[in-house]
Amino acid sequence: MELISFFLIMLGPMLWITGCRLWAEPQTPDVYMNGDFVIGGEFPFHYYMRPEEKTYTRHMNFRQLRFARAMEFTIHEINNRTDLLPGITLGYQIHDTCAEVAIAVKVAFQFANGMEPFFSDTDSCSKSAAAAVPALVGESSSTRSISMTRMLGLFGIPQVSRLPYATCACLSDKRQYPAFLRTIPSDHHQAAALAKIVKHFGWTWIGAVRSDTDYGNYGMASFLKAAQEEGICVEYSESYYRTHPRSKLERVANVIRRSTARVIVAFVHEEELKLLLEELTRQPPPPLQWIGTEAWIMDPSFLRFNMCAGAIGFGIPRSVIPGLREFLLDLSPAQALKSPLLTEFWESSFSCSLTGSSEGARECDGSEDIRALQNPYTETSQLRITNLVYKATYAIAHAIHGVICNDTQCDKICKLCVALQILDQLKRVNFTTKNGYQVSFDSSGDPVAVYELINWQFKKDGGLGFVTVGHYDSSRPRGQEFSMSRAISWMEGQTEVPRSVCSESCPPGTRKAVQKGKPVCCYDCIPCAEGEISNKTDSLNCMRCPHEFWSNNQQDSCLPKLVEFLSWDDSLSITLTVFSVAATFVGGCVAAVFYKHRASPIVRANNSELSFLLLFSLTLCFLCSLTFIGRPSDWSCMLRHTAFGITFVLCISCVLGKTIVVLMAFRATVPGSNVMKWFGPPQQRLSVFGFTLIQVLICVIWLTSSPPFPIKNFKQYKDKIILECALGSTVGFWAVLGYIGFLAFLCFILAFLARKLPDNFNEAKFITFSMLIFCAVWVTFIPAYVSSPGKFTVAVEIFAILASSFGLFTCIFAPKCYIIMFQPEQNTKKHLMGKGPSKPGGVARQRASGGQAFTHGARQPEVVT
Repeated sequence: MELISFFLIMLGPMLWITGCRLWAEPQTPDVYMNGDFVIGGEFPFHYYMRPEEKTYTRHMNFRQLRFARAMEFTIHEINNRTDLLPGITLGYQIHDTCAEVAIAVKVAFQFANGMEPFFSDTDSCSKSAAAAVPALVGESSSTRSISMTRMLGLFGIPQVSRLPYATCACLSDKRQYPAFLRTIPSDHHQAAALAKIVKHFGWTWIGAVRSDTDYGNYGMASFLKAAQEEGICVEYSESYYRTHPRSKLERVANVIRRSTARVIVAFVHEEELKLLLEELTRQPPPPLQWIGTEAWIMDPSFLRFNMCAGAIGFGIPRSVIPGLREFLLDLSPAQALKSPLLTEFWESSFSCSLTGSSEGARECDGSEDIRALQNPYTETSQLRITNLVYKATYAIAHAIHGVICNDTQCDKICKLCVALQILDQLKRVNFTTKNGYQVSFDSSGDPVAVYELINWQFKKDGGLGFVTVGHYDSSRPRGQEFSMSRAISWMEGQTEVPRSVCSESCPPGTRKAVQKGKPVCCYDCIPCAEGEISNKTDSLNCMRCPHEFWSNNQQDSCLPKLVEFLSWDDSLSITLTVFSVAATFVGGCVAAVFYKHRASPIVRANNSELSFLLLFSLTLCFLCSLTFIGRPSDWSCMLRHTAFGITFVLCISCVLGKTIVVLMAFRATVPGSNVMKWFGPPQQRLSVFGFTLIQVLICVIWLTSSPPFPIKNFKQYKDKIILECALGSTVGFWAVLGYIGFLAFLCFILAFLARKLPDNFNEAKFITFSMLIFCAVWVTFIPAYVSSPGKFTVAVEIFAILASSFGLFTCIFAPKCYIIMFQPEQNTKKHLMGKGPSKPGGVARQRASGGQAFTHGARQPEVVT
């Protein structure tokens, strides 16, 4: 069709005019009236359908007849006004384009050149440049409008379109179509509104059909672009034109029947939709929710198709035109005979013959009542498109008034200036019609996009009717264009919004993963990974929780991570605390027993001063384990490590002192040896103080340079925060542990060397065993400490402290307490000295105890320094 129109436009002057003579007979207007200025009009009163191959059927469109007569009514109304074009009579020439591009272009040439068969009797074509009409109320189809305005624009003749099919957004391009204006909004606005309403009701899987014309193709292209931006997927997009073979229509119908989409958007002309619905009626598809454009959503001829019940779409706002209905009904058989067009209407409406030329038809006898007639011609309850004709005609009248009229009078002679200036004046018109509607055009020649949202609802009598359920105004702020006024009735009269999705919505806690090879609306719902959430439906991605938060089990919200540390109310903490306190109590009891029996040989023989100091240090070791329990803080982190390091060094120093004294005492039995004078009580105290002071200095350096501090450990667990103490300086920490290990190892070596020295009570044996336990505990502590998770790391450290302390305490003090409490007969000098006078252990024991030597069996008291 576009190709034909192109050749007609380019070759038109050669086809119609040669040597200033028309080749073909001009097409006479179907309705006309003379006037000072004649406004043109083009309406597709007839259209041709090809239901079968090579068979055409001619149909009359009563609705288009109403539109044309509305133009007549408007011009008569303008002529009766005194404020608009006073003294000027407007006329009209209204042609039938038969909904064909070729005829529309032919009529356009007539509007530009007139209908005179000869331009000049001479060989010189000197006809005036004035056009036959200054402006016209244009075609209803985008395709025909494009063809006409390309030619009329060359002559500066404005075309004001008024019908729903001339909505192609391409016509807003003033570089290509400078003379085109319209009173109906561009499809750019309608397509965006359709996409928004589809998105509003949650439909992401739809079908689409369109007329294979500029209106359908451009309109659907705009809609598909807007739908893609809204995340809507189109299962199919089919096109059809009424002259296509029937097989094409059947294929389109079968695609609709087989589709899974329950919503269908139709950018179609009336003629194509009628054929499609009739084909679908033969074998009805599953219930469909129809979404329509203003081209057909308000056409009452489609209300007979119940399969479209619940259809919604955008319609031109309803209006009232006072006096129009009376004008339309003021038609008698005699008046109908004056116009072939009205004659055909009368005969088609009442199935009778006015002229007697119709074979087999009864004669019209005058009993026909047009007021009782119910068809699109008499339907004036919802004047929508009709009001656009009314506004377009008034816009041309106002433009003519602006060109030829001043404050006092109008110049009816200035016809040459009208064709040249009316287009510019049309772009600037801004007025309110008699029925209260604003008329103006933007820079693209378009009006403000205002629509009513129309819904097809069942009436009480069971038939379908049009109901306005909302409004759309493109001039409103973004997001506020829609306003709903009442409930919508959906397909088959349902009250629930129908579902039309390729895949069900992904709930919160999941994300959409597109299925391979399918549109983006077909997807799988993938649960969010640990630590990620999606808190809304149909999330494309999961969001990672903040650093100190973790996802809940439903993966739809972030919760604060569980903070874990060895708290006081933890069962493990309670157990360790009980052991620590119990050990401290037992240590106090042992100290009390030793103090009570401080004069007994077994207490005096084992260096009682170091024994009491060792008891005190072990008690501190038991108590320092409590500093590891509770929420880490700056002071607790520094205290727990330094207290542990110093108390253990004090403890090991005491044991080391006792071991050295035992070892040196036996070495002192060599005649002439004076070695014990270097290991007396002052030297023992000094050694303990010196060993401990070194550890104190290490701790001081550690605390002043880089002390331990509390941290939140996020690496141990993904869903927990471990509160623990960072070491600060790892060199300081390992220096503290290394020094303890060095003293323990030294003590173990010395005790091991003295383990076989003769005596009934050789303390070195027990020290050796205690150091073996101590070293074993701390050697196994290292891998256990590294591998223990969370709060158990601290628990392992406490256990190591208690275990090593218990080992020292048990090995060194348990045997002595046993003898004191349960075998007092062994708590004698005789038993400690051995049974024979020659036993060397007596002298050694005496020297090890720090007292003076005594002979076997002596009763004098032992002096302990």
